[in-house]
Amino acid sequence: MTNLKEKHQSALDSAVKALHERKFFTLYPENPSPEIYGETADKEGRDKYKTYLNNNFAELLQENPEQWVGQEESPYTQEKLGVKYPYFSPETLIDRAEKAFHQWRKVSPADRAAVLVESLERLKNRFFDIAYATMHTTGQAYMMSFQASGPHAADRALEAIAAGFEEQTRFPNQTEWEKPMGKYNLKLNKIWVAVPKGISLVIGCSTFPTWNTVPGMYASLVTGNPVIIKPHPKAVLPIAIVIAEVQKVLQENGFDPNICQLAVDAEDHLITKDLAENPKVKLIDYTGGTTFGNYVEGLPGKTVFTEKAGVNSIILDSMTDLDKVAQNLAFSVTLYSGQMCTAPQNFFVPETGVVVNGEKVPYETVAQKLAEAVTGLVNNPKAGPHVLGAIQNVATSDRVKDMAAMKGKSVLDSCQIQNPMFHEARTCSPVIYEVNAEDKEVYSKELFGPIVLLIKTKNTDESIKLAKEMAMEHGAISCGAYTTNPEMKEKIMDEMSLAGTPVSFNLTGGIYVNQNAGFSDFHVTGGNPAGNASFTNPEFVIKRFTWVGFREPVVG
Repeated sequence: MTNLKEKHQSALDSAVKALHERKFFTLYPENPSPEIYGETADKEGRDKYKTYLNNNFAELLQENPEQWVGQEESPYTQEKLGVKYPYFSPETLIDRAEKAFHQWRKVSPADRAAVLVESLERLKNRFFDIAYATMHTTGQAYMMSFQASGPHAADRALEAIAAGFEEQTRFPNQTEWEKPMGKYNLKLNKIWVAVPKGISLVIGCSTFPTWNTVPGMYASLVTGNPVIIKPHPKAVLPIAIVIAEVQKVLQENGFDPNICQLAVDAEDHLITKDLAENPKVKLIDYTGGTTFGNYVEGLPGKTVFTEKAGVNSIILDSMTDLDKVAQNLAFSVTLYSGQMCTAPQNFFVPETGVVVNGEKVPYETVAQKLAEAVTGLVNNPKAGPHVLGAIQNVATSDRVKDMAAMKGKSVLDSCQIQNPMFHEARTCSPVIYEVNAEDKEVYSKELFGPIVLLIKTKNTDESIKLAKEMAMEHGAISCGAYTTNPEMKEKIMDEMSLAGTPVSFNLTGGIYVNQNAGFSDFHVTGGNPAGNASFTNPEFVIKRFTWVGFREPVVG
């Protein structure tokens, strides 16, 4: 353990420093370049992924499974992966976690952090097989699969480790307390212990099975809590590889690998509720739909961290280059076919149009420019298929088709985009529909997938009012705004901050409203119904343990 602490202390110190500075920081380069990861890394990762297909996933150190199960299929080939995972009853998972808890909770925060950083260093060698696993479970394109499930997820995990380590070492472990009383002093020896809360359950989603899972997973682990990770049954393989690496590092350092366990559903037995309702589960991290998220938040006796659905807005007021704005927004709505929790949906545009370089441009021109930008992107054979990826769930494709029956006017219809590498890929391009501001029943809910609503408002003030209302009542994770008016910018910042919603202003280049940077951007604020937690702020880790003090008189 001493060697691991020495090995990773510099990385941990840099990560803690980055948390305070909020500047760009990464330990894991996002470019899948041979110069960085090795000439053969991509091929080896692809070949490794292929070995998983139609086989039992045997890397986990979880003994004596009751059966082997698996339900995944590729959105690119629409064929079953055939990967089987060890199934354990909820009772077995809980019993093993409880036993492992009493070993892990007694490990120092520094030692736990060192073990966990080591697991990320091991994961660096698995980024490419994780990338292909992510592609063929989520439908993300290759580049996003590599970046989001590999380097970006590892950075978010490191962020949680750093935050947890800092909060557990913020105060001294012990001190001699002395109170002057005149002729004599009172002296006490005081000791404080950060006591973990207990078994942690992390419930994953189908679209980002590692990026959204590892923050809660590592936050619980670094604070001394054993973790049971319950992924979406259609997206298990990427996080299974992560768990396998964590288990190997735990075992190599003399710890019970059941400190971190994979839990999967049997086809005839969904186990999430059984685990969540078990009184021995004290912590729950959840990413997914609002209905189940509300259920999790309502469970008694749990500390819960959620990211649920949101209705994300774009406020268009004024700009210097409408074409660049349209291109930036087109990429945002097309990226991964809108299957991102940060993807924009509601575009609020004044019926009188927007101001471009001091001149009024009609609403109709704005709508046309956006439609043309989306069409140009998705029809570009070098860009479209690689940006869109594939649709993870058939229900998302059906939702796009059902928009034809929606109240409103079609601005851009969807079409299937041929992927040159995967002819059976499930795809659909973004649709754009125009609705009026009074049609709140249409736009006051998340329409997950490549769906854009252009909402005509009386003016920008009404746009702000409606964007704020949607965020406060239905949740929002992101907001984009375009204005060259300083007073209007200040108003948008003020109103959306009250709705707990971060705003990206005037993006036209290579940064998009969808993107959040580890160590700098707080992902979800916890300030509106889109979720009650934010990674990674201090609350995300300090609620996972309790400070307990011990004191006694000084003898002699």
